[in-house]
Amino acid sequence: MLMSWIWTGLVGVSILCAAVLGKGHDLASAIVEGAQNGVSVAVSIAGAICLWTGVGKLMERAGLTRLLSRLLSPVLLRLFPSAGGDASARHYLTANICANLLGLGNAATPMGIQAAKRLADPKRPGIATDELCRLVVLNTASIQLIPANVAAVRAGLGAAAPFDILPAVWVTSLSSAVLGVLAAFIMGAMRKDG
Repeated sequence: MLMSWIWTGLVGVSILCAAVLGKGHDLASAIVEGAQNGVSVAVSIAGAICLWTGVGKLMERAGLTRLLSRLLSPVLLRLFPSAGGDASARHYLTANICANLLGLGNAATPMGIQAAKRLADPKRPGIATDELCRLVVLNTASIQLIPANVAAVRAGLGAAAPFDILPAVWVTSLSSAVLGVLAAFIMGAMRKDG
């Protein structure tokens, strides 16, 4: 709700400034040009999203997500101990992490929501557990091996080498995930002690 007021205010200020400065024509042409650019970037991103979402489905059907689930089990069980006895939670967690590794934040969201439902404490509805907080941190940091969406945006905007950002993405996403999870563990421990 707040964002709608902010955007409305920005549009109103833009229209007012254009009217006062006599730049209405420039504003109108910028609106049309921006709308055209938005559509072309959206179409280029849609193709990449379809491709990588399909790759994710193929991974699931080929059993790669089960294999990854087994490989990631030691890490997942340390981060999410309650998922140890819940195969469904482990499946959703693994699928969510795989989608994030491919840089598909939008495809990871439904699986993350299902994992969050499985990690929630039914005895305390509306209260986030420590595990749920760690899941949110991991999804926000989103370790990405292949930043598909970012590369699609870069390609749509004319970048000659859209994947040349890989080393920076790897370092920053891994660092933010490790530091975020560490902070979540520390905050959880402080809450229990306090």
